[in-house]
Amino acid sequence: MRDRAAKAGLDLRVDSAGTADYHIGSAPDPRAIAAAASNGVDIAKLEARQLQRQDFCDFTHIFGLDRANMEGIRARAPNQSGAAIAMLMDAVPGESGESVIDPYHGDDEGFDACWDTISLAVDAIVQRLAKEGTAARF
Repeated sequence: MRDRAAKAGLDLRVDSAGTADYHIGSAPDPRAIAAAASNGVDIAKLEARQLQRQDFCDFTHIFGLDRANMEGIRARAPNQSGAAIAMLMDAVPGESGESVIDPYHGDDEGFDACWDTISLAVDAIVQRLAKEGTAARF
């Protein structure tokens, strides 16, 4: 998202956070690092963190990759959240409500396929934000 937004001339604050706490402080999976690198993006220095209550004030949009993530996101959302919450694939026409497949228990190719799926949504989000700004809803 950072890379695509910058290439589109958008100045976005982008972060990634999990709903569970078991990877806090860890680097991305080496297979995710490799998939990103093969697409020209360096994520090797990122560290996992858990979604915080403050994120709902600091960000205009929060996206979940699957239904379990959405449950965790909604459970943490304060009543007065300013962030729009949606499934990532809601941004892709015909894919609304669909989950991004978790490649963790698979092989390297699963991470490449996951990159491709997420890229479709990221491109759609960047286009929509470029056109509608932070008021865009997905």
